[in-house]
Amino acid sequence: MKLLILSDGKKGHENQSIAYAKLLGASYRIQQVRFRSRLHKALSYLLDWLGIYSDTLFAPMAISCDFDAVVGAGSGTYYAAKLIAKRCGAKSIALMQPKGYRKNFDKVYAQYHDGGTMPINFSLSHPQGHYKCDGKCVAMIVGGSNAVYTMRREDIQKVVDFIFTHFPQHKKLLTTSPRTPKEIEEYLSQQPFDYKVIFSQNPINPIGDFLACCERVFITIDSTSMISEAVSSGKAAVEVVPLPAKKGSKYQKMVDHLQTLGALHIFDGSIADAAKKIDLKEYL
Repeated sequence: MKLLILSDGKKGHENQSIAYAKLLGASYRIQQVRFRSRLHKALSYLLDWLGIYSDTLFAPMAISCDFDAVVGAGSGTYYAAKLIAKRCGAKSIALMQPKGYRKNFDKVYAQYHDGGTMPINFSLSHPQGHYKCDGKCVAMIVGGSNAVYTMRREDIQKVVDFIFTHFPQHKKLLTTSPRTPKEIEEYLSQQPFDYKVIFSQNPINPIGDFLACCERVFITIDSTSMISEAVSSGKAAVEVVPLPAKKGSKYQKMVDHLQTLGALHIFDGSIADAAKKIDLKEYL
């Protein structure tokens, strides 16, 4: 099977599509798509409901119809997926709920927190060779503030103190992310982790290495992608670190559901052995 993956330029969306292709055992190529303007994107919602599909909404793109299905993840790809699928006589596949567009794709893989059946995002994680565990290890994976959550130093410090108090014999690993606030990075850079990645200084991703060999990982709640990766890969028990929320969110709905499945535990000053892994192939 051959797939055409449409990318809106967001790595998180693109990575979901690549994971889907690899889990399916399909070959794929990636095509960038970009609306000419915000107005053109807004118009795509109306045209989709009218059943009208036009490539004039997009920056020029050359498409050869040598694939069986078109895959889109993210609002910048859904209209294009239908347009190209119709033109090439291929299937159209949406990863995540295509909000605002008609749901008349050949297949929609919507997450539980968006009213679907998928417990997590499509994700595929492998060690990248950044770190190889030597003995028992515990890791901390830190995201950052977003539209829902505010990351404060005191919330992170509580987890750091817990790790150093309760895992004295373990190697302690850390990575921050592109969204981690500077104040948090500065605090974490001063802590005596055995291995640490401060992303602003060293932009690599060791999460796959951590998941492959740590017995436990602590992950902040602000990233559905990082959580999806943790509960579907490796062997680590997963502790999700809550943060102050400005409103109810898909993140909380997602982790609450995953906790009932035994795939993670919401850290509350105590820990659990929540290490059940989600087999995404069951949802293909």
